[in-house]
Amino acid sequence: MPQADIGLIGLAVMGENLVLNMANHGHTVAVFNRTVSKVDDFLAGRAKGKSIIGKHSLQEMVASLKKPRRILMMVKAGPAVDDLIGQMIPLLETGDMLIDGGNSYFPDTERRMKEVEAKGLLYIGTGVSGGEEGALKGPSIMPGGSPAAWPHVKPIFQDISAKIDGVPCCDWVGPRGAGHFVKMVHNGIEYGDMQLIGEAYALLKNALSLQPPELADVFSKWNATELDSYLIEITSKIFTTKDPQTGNYLVDMILDAAGQKGTGKWTSQVALDLGVPLTLITEAVFARSMSAMKDQRVAASQALKGPRAKFNGDREKFTEDIRQALYASKICSYAQGFAMMQAADAEYQWNLKPGNIALLWRGGCIIRAQFLNRIQEAYNRKPALANLLLDPYFKKAVSKAQSSWRRVLRAAVKLGIPAPTFGAALAYYDSYRCAQLPANLLQAQRDFFGAHTFERTDRPRGQFVHVEWR
Repeated sequence: MPQADIGLIGLAVMGENLVLNMANHGHTVAVFNRTVSKVDDFLAGRAKGKSIIGKHSLQEMVASLKKPRRILMMVKAGPAVDDLIGQMIPLLETGDMLIDGGNSYFPDTERRMKEVEAKGLLYIGTGVSGGEEGALKGPSIMPGGSPAAWPHVKPIFQDISAKIDGVPCCDWVGPRGAGHFVKMVHNGIEYGDMQLIGEAYALLKNALSLQPPELADVFSKWNATELDSYLIEITSKIFTTKDPQTGNYLVDMILDAAGQKGTGKWTSQVALDLGVPLTLITEAVFARSMSAMKDQRVAASQALKGPRAKFNGDREKFTEDIRQALYASKICSYAQGFAMMQAADAEYQWNLKPGNIALLWRGGCIIRAQFLNRIQEAYNRKPALANLLLDPYFKKAVSKAQSSWRRVLRAAVKLGIPAPTFGAALAYYDSYRCAQLPANLLQAQRDFFGAHTFERTDRPRGQFVHVEWR
């Protein structure tokens, strides 16, 4: 007799933790893994005594599920997902649901949904954020795909998600690839947040010579301000951790070469396709690429010289300036990310709700922060808000921080400390508030060498002309 509420395929740590989370909330889960011994090990270990059923084949797992069947695939994004879908389709019946919980590229989800629905099945592509801890204790979940599938998975997904003030950090995002698109943007914003924090750290360390205990204190205090967030909180904790082997602070023992899995790069690539200036997040992606050039940078540090100036101002005031610059830059990062979602919504007709998306990110996920409440409030005030910078709260916050922001960048340039995302944020702000950009000259150049035409200031928009410059 069928006895499981949902099936899960893929028992890596994220998969295991989601299964345990579901079981802890009263759901019976059937599990399968390609390496069958992993199923047995899981049942004998972490899953022992819980409402978790191990299966040694896909056929057995499918047979154990209540109808309509719900099957969550937690396998590596890419061809592995297509391969698994191909194996599952012949085993399922009309109305059964396949759910991709990995970091799939949203165009792949759009394609897969069409293919699966053509077989009479339903498909969900859902972003799951929060890492291993979030998967176990409550992640942020961003589902999209076949709308008819949502009522069937909603109780389970909302049970296991993080809760803020009793509200689940999980709700329907939109059709087709909307869920995975929103997760991709989340990860891009995460890239921006992490790089901004890294640049603040570099300024505090290199300009003010702060040591890890002092840095921990600064970030702990910052976490009690508008910057209150998971990333600021863990940054403070990182600075207090010592290497058990050497007794040195661990952060100083870590090689400065950052890794990346591709979602940040996808965010920048899609922004280019949509024509959205996602400058800060793109700089954050490039900053990781620059960090990976460790050997070249070490060699260049011996050959290329910069300024030898030292900071000689008010240290406490400069620390506050950095905090203000960090907050203003963060606002610009989110303004870019939400503008990108609005552009994608116009392109793909997903009917995204920016304010609701901000609520999904308040808990469970990596970018969770009190700041997201302000974003939700902004879109409640004006659902068609063109840009977060135009909201009264954010307009006032950036205005308050602007002098500090500019002082920090002046100091960074003077001291030769790279701050690419701080700079990109300010350039975005200055460009967005600028009624006249030098693109008129650019258009003249394009028309000069390629007859690409241009619009005139003395004629209505949409009328293009060409002149013979020679």
